[in-house]
Amino acid sequence: MAEGTIKRLTDRGFGFIDTGDGKDIFFHMSAVEGVSYDQLQEGQRVSYTSGQGPKGPRAENVKPL
Repeated sequence: MAEGTIKRLTDRGFGFIDTGDGKDIFFHMSAVEGVSYDQLQEGQRVSYTSGQGPKGPRAENVKPL
């Protein structure tokens, strides 16, 4: 699993993870595991699996570290 830092969260149920290589990856609240979306915070470290969504790359199985 890859690791990154939550860069931005929205009130619409999605966010972006800084992957550490200069790129951000999208994630939806339905991809969060172990905690609710509301418990995540910007700057928090997470692990995730890279996947492919209809509009491009996305993070799946997002879990706080």
